[in-house]
Amino acid sequence: MEKLSSLARFKNSCPFLGGTKTSTLRALSTAISPRFPSISQLTERATGCPIMGPALVMRSTQMVAGYASVAGQADVQKIHHSKGIFPGTSVSEADIAKCPHASAARAAARMADDLAAASVTKAPEAGKEAPSTAQKAAAAGCPFHKATAATVAEEQSAKLPDVAEKQAPSVTSGHYNYDKFYAAELEKKHKDQSYRYFNNINRLATKFPIAHTASVKEEVQVWCANDYLGMGNNPVVLETMHRALNKYGAGAGGTRNIAGNSAMHLGLEHELATLHRKESALVFSSCYVANDATLSTLGSKLPGCVYFSDASNHASMIQGIRHSGAKKEIFKHNDLNDLEVKLQKYSKDTPKIIAFESVYSMCGSIGHIKEICDLAKKYGALTFLDEVHAVGLYGPRGAGVAEHLDWESHQMAGQNPEPIKDSVMDRIDMITGTLGKAYGTVGGYVAGSRDFIDMIRSYAPGFIFTTSLPPATVAGARASVIYQKHHVGDRALKQVNVRTVKERFAALDIPVVPGPSHIVPVLVGDAGLARAASDKLLHEHGIYVQAINYPTVAVGEERLRVTVTPRHTTEQMDGLIIAMDTVFTELNINRISDWAKLGGRANVGVGKENVEPIWSNAQVNTAGQPQTLRDGEAAVVDANAIQVVRKSFEDLLGAVELNETERRVEAALLTGAVTHVVEALPKKAKAPLAPVNPVDVPVTPTVAVSA
Repeated sequence: MEKLSSLARFKNSCPFLGGTKTSTLRALSTAISPRFPSISQLTERATGCPIMGPALVMRSTQMVAGYASVAGQADVQKIHHSKGIFPGTSVSEADIAKCPHASAARAAARMADDLAAASVTKAPEAGKEAPSTAQKAAAAGCPFHKATAATVAEEQSAKLPDVAEKQAPSVTSGHYNYDKFYAAELEKKHKDQSYRYFNNINRLATKFPIAHTASVKEEVQVWCANDYLGMGNNPVVLETMHRALNKYGAGAGGTRNIAGNSAMHLGLEHELATLHRKESALVFSSCYVANDATLSTLGSKLPGCVYFSDASNHASMIQGIRHSGAKKEIFKHNDLNDLEVKLQKYSKDTPKIIAFESVYSMCGSIGHIKEICDLAKKYGALTFLDEVHAVGLYGPRGAGVAEHLDWESHQMAGQNPEPIKDSVMDRIDMITGTLGKAYGTVGGYVAGSRDFIDMIRSYAPGFIFTTSLPPATVAGARASVIYQKHHVGDRALKQVNVRTVKERFAALDIPVVPGPSHIVPVLVGDAGLARAASDKLLHEHGIYVQAINYPTVAVGEERLRVTVTPRHTTEQMDGLIIAMDTVFTELNINRISDWAKLGGRANVGVGKENVEPIWSNAQVNTAGQPQTLRDGEAAVVDANAIQVVRKSFEDLLGAVELNETERRVEAALLTGAVTHVVEALPKKAKAPLAPVNPVDVPVTPTVAVSA
């Protein structure tokens, strides 16, 4: 209604438009009314015009009536089902937003009510309140729309007294309407389809990767959790947490500086430092906090510091750099030439930090770590590497991609904590990681030199003023790190399963954004379709895969981010492939061939699909050619790694006491697991893993637990 090109035509006939500068009109047309958030300040002023006011109210009422009559009950039901929307008996605000018909009607009804309220010149007489526009707009047969009418009717009943109050002289006149502001901000999210929906998913420790929904009787398969290796229910992790909980209680008792600095915390930090072969490490409540606190503190303390940040960096890194107040240069994703051009702009004595990731979680690409280290050395910069989506998953000990790039050297060094000179991991100045993904617990950390860590500990508000993580949580995280240091089998099997799923998607022309990592981003390319596909997978197939929309990914590159774990079985993979193929067909989502005709999108359909995985066949086979589980088979747990974990906690928790029955059960599990592995080895004949000369490493004894 308010495009300036249209308004210009009426300047001669409208005294207000004719006497107002174009810049003022532009400002009024783009500024939201503080009293009526669904309309602009210009529209609010127009409601006072004897000609435009009634015309605006009439036109908005016509729009709402149009939405109300667009379809009958049967048609509305078909609309919902075709979009993957299945309304139940109770309809929430989020449900309303899922329905394109009802959400549009709600927006139109709110605008109509705001226009009507803005044009009111006196408070309504008692007992003569007119029905709201939303009530008139309720569409028969649409549960979402009925709920919308009820919602807007409540807003209307609360709004009219508010308008009367603002028009009458009183001490409260002019107060800002905060609730309307919140509603307007949410409406923006609904309109651009970036509103986030939170499914009620409750992962079951004894049935991984199964979870129940809001109903404990409704179980679904989880295909998007970041518990990449299933360590959240590893038996020795749970055992250690139970023992620590019983001894030290539920909470830490305070910040690290006030009663919250326990032997458990110090032990975890030592474990993480040795994992990355660094002098020291510092644990935070999450890696978001670790990145934010480290980058903001470092950038604010280094005089004249300049950050060089990859365009695809995580939000936590972006926030940390922003909070530092330091100057920043953003280089194109994984573009070494662009990075060097920007580095060349500054003298060598200017403090510089290159911040980047090893595995970029939404596209699956891997950072050029070695090459960036070369540029850092050439131009006198520090390196900050986020290994959040890599720790536990890459390298012979799970230290991440930096370790993986020098696999043989780190494998030969074993658990020696000393740095390997000139290795990629040694050349990185600062490494951050998480305990909440591959390690299956919670928390984040940064590792580096002793003085660097001490400086962050001494200055970072995100560390100093935060309650310390509970001892039981810290113990579980340390147990998980130790276990994965001594067991390569989980991450190797994960790679096998990831390859299988990617190959099967490709065979069905289902588009996966190509990348060498474990990330499996299935491209959809439309926010509404991505959400509809996610809903259909959940409600019709019992498969939970979350839709990823803007601002996490660019508009037009919306996707379903599939997470494949070592605990997903062959049968579960079959179900995922069939369900995804069915949903793509039913919703007419573009496949690889379709994207190719359109010129490609997110590297799909441009001939870049065949990307060599970072895990070589030889590296995978260090685990003895791991086998995908079948339904009913037990997952393999490394008995040697369990013993190392238990030994590591003896000084604090004592030795694990097993009675005779428990010893017999453990022995039986050990025998059964060894038999399972030995029998499986000759059966492996899958092309991507053969022919390979297996690396000569000792095969560890194993025990089995329930899958």
